[in-house]
Amino acid sequence: MSPAGAPQVNVRPADVKSVADARSVKATSDKTFLRRAGDRGWLIECADRHPAEVATSIRAQPWASGLREVVPAATTVLVVAETAAGMGKLAAGLRTVLDGPGAHRTGPPPGRRIVIPVRYDGPDLPEVAERLGLAPEEVARRHGAGEYRVGFFGFAPGFAYLDGVPESLRLPRLSSPRPRVAAGVVAIAGNQTVVYPGGTPGGWHQIGVTTTRLWDVTAEPPNRLAVGDRIVFEAVAP
Repeated sequence: MSPAGAPQVNVRPADVKSVADARSVKATSDKTFLRRAGDRGWLIECADRHPAEVATSIRAQPWASGLREVVPAATTVLVVAETAAGMGKLAAGLRTVLDGPGAHRTGPPPGRRIVIPVRYDGPDLPEVAERLGLAPEEVARRHGAGEYRVGFFGFAPGFAYLDGVPESLRLPRLSSPRPRVAAGVVAIAGNQTVVYPGGTPGGWHQIGVTTTRLWDVTAEPPNRLAVGDRIVFEAVAP
């Protein structure tokens, strides 16, 4: 649904000029919208699409060289152009991506497969197991049996939200976040898991730790992960 009073139109080639001034543009999908985000941006609300897949498709377009940023989030993709000129043309291009072949694929394209060793001895593991009615070893087994995808980055540099926690392990976040979480802590909340980059607060359930460094400001690039990467956690002995 668009904000109150925001115009909402279907984009056709003949609409390219008028679309530049619209605040909300509806793609063919009933659940996919483009909304203006400042003078150089479009925000794609992709409730029936995976944002990582949408972002990858946009970056692959020949006109993507005129974009400054393509930033996927939990349910949106922010597209920022280098200049404010041609926003209607950009909207038409985005609509082509959203309505083109494979537009309704719900999973992101395959990325790199990265194996992360985990020692499942986190301070929250016993409570997580009790709340879920499982043994701690079973929580570790189920978490390690999944394959996760980097959906997006946020909250802090190097903080990758990994989608794919099985239904049987899903819990809400802690009611009282910890003020500081060390680098390498593996935690879960909702349908996501994370490896903390270090030095941030944290309200997720800490179930393990890894010695693999995923965020290093001295490296180039500093972030080892990228949107779309496939992550596998491999249990190691304490």
